[in-house]
Amino acid sequence: MSQDERRKMIVRAVLPLVVEHGTAVTTSQIARAAGIGEGTIFRAFKDKDELLEECLLEALRPDDAIALIGEIPLDQPLADRLTEAAEALQARLTRMGAVMAAMHQSAAAKNLRKRHKGGERAASVEAVREAIAELFEPEQATLRLPGRQLAEMFVGMLFNRSRDEDAPRIEQLIDVFLHGAVVAR
Repeated sequence: MSQDERRKMIVRAVLPLVVEHGTAVTTSQIARAAGIGEGTIFRAFKDKDELLEECLLEALRPDDAIALIGEIPLDQPLADRLTEAAEALQARLTRMGAVMAAMHQSAAAKNLRKRHKGGERAASVEAVREAIAELFEPEQATLRLPGRQLAEMFVGMLFNRSRDEDAPRIEQLIDVFLHGAVVAR
């Protein structure tokens, strides 16, 4: 296993522990979760802070959600495609929020805020929009707006939706998004 592969494997194994324990996660717990010796952690990362910072970066990456969106069959009805995409994005936001909440006061989070100027965030949001825009392609001839614009609206709607118990379900949001708020007479 290459050094990069080892680092990625450790980070993926550690993310659930970070959500559960935050920065109090021990190197013993990390080693057990990753199935490695504690010394291997420090051959892959200079210290625990570097590992935790890498965990934050991993939580912010949209790669998993984009891969899931890319696997959505384009022969499904558009509402079903958008529901699957919304679920993938919701899972990403939930994971990202959990990791950030667990580590918000850590040195790793502070270092990341200093480094993360917005360019990476903008690229991440753009990659998500592009993946969503692909889902509109089969219906492009019947859409009122280009898929790219619809993707931007859809992502904005999802990222800004209320999370309280009275909030519309994702299926309801998608129905209104696709068919409007007014019932046809």
